[in-house]
Amino acid sequence: MSGAIFQTGRSGLFVTDQRARRIGDILTVSFNETYAATKAQTASSSKTDAFGVTLPTALPNILTGGFDKDPAGLNAGTTRSFAGAGNAVQSNSFSGLLSVTVIRVFDNGNMEVQGQKELTLNNGNEYVRLRGVVRPEDISASNIVSSDRLADAQIRYTGSGHLADSSQPGWLSQLMRTISPF
Repeated sequence: MSGAIFQTGRSGLFVTDQRARRIGDILTVSFNETYAATKAQTASSSKTDAFGVTLPTALPNILTGGFDKDPAGLNAGTTRSFAGAGNAVQSNSFSGLLSVTVIRVFDNGNMEVQGQKELTLNNGNEYVRLRGVVRPEDISASNIVSSDRLADAQIRYTGSGHLADSSQPGWLSQLMRTISPF
């Protein structure tokens, strides 16, 4: 029913809540992602095998034609050792804003959101893609939700173009690394 004061499809008489809650509504995600990881590994192993055979003292010596009174015997052995170490340190941060659309509303009120932004720069394109689930109570009065409040978040920041291509090994190099046993 529509009238002078009441309009169908609008909520609130004097103020309205601008927070997303229906399919098609737009919500802003604020990124403030910072991650750091450190990993260190050390490994070592060693193995020594030895064996010996002592010859009797009465064996003939081929060079002198006589008998050895104190033969040294035969000795053999192997020694193997391995030592390795590895270290990795990684740190990433990502900040900014991205508007996304509600694509699904669950029975409990949670909303699945999805969105992307494409930036065309001088030497290529940059893409920010996001998909996740947000609770209505995590959305601020200004219709913004922090990225750390998204459940099952899939955040992708990728690039294409000359700069992105130059930071990747070529296809032949990738092939050789795949088939190389070393």
